[in-house]
Amino acid sequence: MLRKRPKDDGSWPVEIRFNKEKALLKLVFDDGFKGEIPYELLRIESPSAETRGHGGETPLPPVGKKNVSVISADPVGRYALRINFSDGHNTGLYSWPYLRELAADQKNRMKAYEKRMKEAGLSRT
Repeated sequence: MLRKRPKDDGSWPVEIRFNKEKALLKLVFDDGFKGEIPYELLRIESPSAETRGHGGETPLPPVGKKNVSVISADPVGRYALRINFSDGHNTGLYSWPYLRELAADQKNRMKAYEKRMKEAGLSRT
């Protein structure tokens, strides 16, 4: 499944806060947008070849990510974060527009993920 690159509206994150207790990334952008992204969604929607597929293949959704945590995050230039997860995954680069998109659409994306898991007979845990 090919996904469009998120539209860059020029907004800039002014606050990026990882809440370990709630397993959420909280974001505030300079235009007033506020959002949060569960760690599980960050991991399953990683912009990496593992979750996006290689050369046209559509991979199964990642399994066992319900309790994944974030170990650390590192800036990549001035445009993205590389997030290091407790399951060892760290290859996706999360651009500011992509993080904003995930925060804005988190409920729909989680529903779609849960549907794909159910159709594939897989478990989130």
